[in-house]
Amino acid sequence: MASILLNPTFSTAIAATTTSKLYHPSFSTTPISSSKGILKVPNPSTLFFKPPSHSLPTKPLSHRLPVRSALRPEYIPNRIDDPNYVRIFDTTLRDGEQSPGATMTSKEKLDIARQLAKLGVDIIEAGFPAASKDDLDAVKIIAKEVGNAVDENGHVPVICGLARCNRNDISTAWEAVKYAKRPRIHTFIATSEIHMKYKLKKSEKEVIEIAREMVKYARSLGCDDVEFSPEDAGRSEREFLYKILGEVIKAGATTLNIPDTVGYTVPNEFGQLIADIKSNTPGIENVIISTHCQNDLGLSTANTLAGACAGARQVEVTINGIGERAGNASLEEVVMTLKCRGEKALGGLYTGINIRHIVKTSKMVAEYSGLQVQPHKAIVGANAFAHESGIHQDGMLKHKETYEIISPEDIGLFRSNESGIVLGKLSGRHALRSRLLELGYEFEGKEIDDIFWRFKEVAEKKKNLTDVDVIALVSDEMFQPKVFWKLGDLQVTCGTLGLSTATVKLIYDDGQEHVACSVGTGPVDSAYKAIDLVVKEQVTLLEYGLNAVTEGIDAIATTRVLIRGEKNHTLTNDLTGETVHRTFSGTGAGMDIVVSSVRAYISALNKMLGFKDQSKPKVSADRSLDSV
Repeated sequence: MASILLNPTFSTAIAATTTSKLYHPSFSTTPISSSKGILKVPNPSTLFFKPPSHSLPTKPLSHRLPVRSALRPEYIPNRIDDPNYVRIFDTTLRDGEQSPGATMTSKEKLDIARQLAKLGVDIIEAGFPAASKDDLDAVKIIAKEVGNAVDENGHVPVICGLARCNRNDISTAWEAVKYAKRPRIHTFIATSEIHMKYKLKKSEKEVIEIAREMVKYARSLGCDDVEFSPEDAGRSEREFLYKILGEVIKAGATTLNIPDTVGYTVPNEFGQLIADIKSNTPGIENVIISTHCQNDLGLSTANTLAGACAGARQVEVTINGIGERAGNASLEEVVMTLKCRGEKALGGLYTGINIRHIVKTSKMVAEYSGLQVQPHKAIVGANAFAHESGIHQDGMLKHKETYEIISPEDIGLFRSNESGIVLGKLSGRHALRSRLLELGYEFEGKEIDDIFWRFKEVAEKKKNLTDVDVIALVSDEMFQPKVFWKLGDLQVTCGTLGLSTATVKLIYDDGQEHVACSVGTGPVDSAYKAIDLVVKEQVTLLEYGLNAVTEGIDAIATTRVLIRGEKNHTLTNDLTGETVHRTFSGTGAGMDIVVSSVRAYISALNKMLGFKDQSKPKVSADRSLDSV
């Protein structure tokens, strides 16, 4: 397994304390007014712009940020000893996988979970164990492996499983997460009027009783860390929220997650919601308040930060912001906002994330989920650190901080060759490995051999390889699924004088070679048809995309395809009986666009065959209502 090198640089701990209970714990300097014993907080949007008078003096922004925050406080389920520390709860493997078109195998989920642990997230929501046998198995193996892997700083992430408020879901979730050093059950039920009336068909009294009893049941199984979410809290009636949250606290909940399930609120509303819950819920001082903001109006990051400023000390996020519908609050956006602005503008809030791993984690999730990052995406988009305007370029040449508030190297994006090594066809393994180390990748044994021969193949045709070329080749090797079929040889004939023809040689995992020939409307079409003759799987090609990773006629091309298996690759909705066909993505890289396209198609087929191989006993579940 490849790994990114840890940067051991640490920042000093940020300390800020409140001196009076008459001031809001989100560190606003505006006094809190009181009416009839109910605390009211002024407009929480001011918390974004008024630095606290009691925070430590701030230094001018440095171009290079410390890549790791201060050492995190000891993990206690219902308490954080440092009032400025914000826990990062990553739900990429649960809510993120619910993105339309996203499908990950158990191995891919395990790889991502390992990378999330390196990133330093506090809690990994590994899945929804009751949804399917595959989800159950994936969460269980993550709990056993990632949930017991203590890093050099003593950190081990909490492994969490989602469950609806029913005994079967909760017991299944416990069966999956109980093997972790720090297991958590996350259970939820809807609390908005529209959900209770039309979806649950239950009264407020019934919903409170279910929530209370199910939290008690989760604790009775031996789970000391139970999170409760009132689904659609953003549209729920306040007094009812205070009541149900107070009841689940008494039942044993340790974290209360407040979801803006449909992305309906704006930042000042959501911040006020968190402040009101903090002020009016009995027993709230004994639990952690969390946020879970969807991005339907593009406000998920802003709402998450407003919630943190108003007193939430856990934020639920996903890598690249993927998730149901328009997605979730983006981990990289929330973390880097706290990193850049936390001390000066946000009351000293900080996280335990090792930001050096952000780009690597983003690429891994994009490749495994098949959901590519838009170029203008903040922090991790291809254009996030690109400067085309002449005025901007002039400023960058004079001083980088004129147009960059974050150094790309700090988050794992490398643009410069500090060693002076220029890679080409005469370069050896040592030079390649040295450059990979500079780029943050460490390989040993067979891994470096495989990448080296791919590198030599391209270097024979291209004079000099840029860092982007090398990273493209590394990604193509690292993010491939279990190999059932691999490309041996490919020959195509095309043009205006005759039919396009392709001959392919594929090698199965038992070493046996298979050759097929086909005609088509073009070289890619004919190659894909020839592959179909060998693999004998009925699939439909849904998407095909081709991009050059660098400039020039000799650029490396990366191809992404999305396919749908027409047989034996389905899930059945338990409530409606509707059959849903899974989709599978694949990527490939190479200087020849046809070879790149074939690699991508074979990668998607391997992913589909891998899913088929590991999920023969099909278990179905309704996932349409589970976006907490």
